[in-house]
Amino acid sequence: MTLLMSLLAGLVFGLGLIISGMADPSKVLGFLDLAGNWDPSLAFVMGGALLVGSLAFPFAVKRPQSLLGEAMRLPTATKIDRRLVLGSLTFGVGWGLAGYCPGPALVSLSQGGAKPLLFFFAMIVGMLIFELLERVSAASHKKAA
Repeated sequence: MTLLMSLLAGLVFGLGLIISGMADPSKVLGFLDLAGNWDPSLAFVMGGALLVGSLAFPFAVKRPQSLLGEAMRLPTATKIDRRLVLGSLTFGVGWGLAGYCPGPALVSLSQGGAKPLLFFFAMIVGMLIFELLERVSAASHKKAA
């Protein structure tokens, strides 16, 4: 049942990205181009996502487990630190340069083309670099202790 619900949620999410235009990098870049020919339509998509999230999150926080009986794994970090800021900047710059972020890039892979494939491989390389830096950082902290 969990696998079926995951598949259904992924399909709904992917269709939402396609229908909203989030999987189209030119639409995203038009939204991010405040100084040029700005396209504000994605603000409604993001506003809708914020509305759904702001209604669902308080409900999820009160529950010890999901509707399918899985443990709830919700974010607990509240600290704004260097790591969060640098990660956010990296994400934003990547989104602004490519017109893709991870979810829409994965959806765009199903539509074919070289750009989403190139972004996907760059995303994987970025994840591997992050893991390598995490291991180096953990090892240096372990030596210092």
